[in-house]
Amino acid sequence: MDLKLAGKKVIITGGSRGIGRASAELFAAEGAHVAFISRNADQVAETKASLSRHGGKVVGDALDVKDRDAFKTWLGSAAEQLGGCDIFYHGSSNSGAANGTMDWQACFEIDMLAGVAGCETLEPHLAASGSGSVILMSSTAAVETFVYPQAFNAIKAAVITYAKQLSQLWGPKQIRVNTISPGPTAFPGGNWEGIKAGMPDFYAATVAATPLGRLGAAEDVAHAIAFLSSPAASYITGINLVIDGGYTKRVQF
Repeated sequence: MDLKLAGKKVIITGGSRGIGRASAELFAAEGAHVAFISRNADQVAETKASLSRHGGKVVGDALDVKDRDAFKTWLGSAAEQLGGCDIFYHGSSNSGAANGTMDWQACFEIDMLAGVAGCETLEPHLAASGSGSVILMSSTAAVETFVYPQAFNAIKAAVITYAKQLSQLWGPKQIRVNTISPGPTAFPGGNWEGIKAGMPDFYAATVAATPLGRLGAAEDVAHAIAFLSSPAASYITGINLVIDGGYTKRVQF
């Protein structure tokens, strides 16, 4: 199925590892032009080299989205270098930091406010696209109780509400806004790799609780992001797409 992503201008936060990296690779492979940021300069350089082999424009810089002014400036520069913005995917999260899911301020700054800043800054470019698409990263931890109360869970729930409201406001501008909620997802250097090593019983119990019998891979989520942001999903807006192999047990009406 041709998702008609060739030539699309995509801006990604958190694009050098995990789900963000898998998404950037997929967009580039589909012929899109990609701009991304990440905090790790070495990972940014390696990712840029990998994406460039697909032939599209690639913009990649090391930047912390908590530096709000610098982030907004970068977004404007990225859109200018790409020639616009059709798709904005906010994947940066504090969850990868040490005890990151418990840090209320950092989760609010990175998972929530950076996404808001991205949307507000890129709105003119997304509207000019005529088929703009925003994907904000949430989590199954936002829709079902998971382990214990923590900042990450609550902030990700707020992201879903924000995206739903924004989808209503921006619909007349032909900008679609959706969230994705991955379940436990394993990738090199990710949280679940550390859990497997340090808490093997909990890891095994999580796998056993997943009907498909495995944790998600970054590519599983990336394919959903590509579809949901593409013209193939042109009539889908305001949804929260759960990608979890059946891990959550709630019934969503």
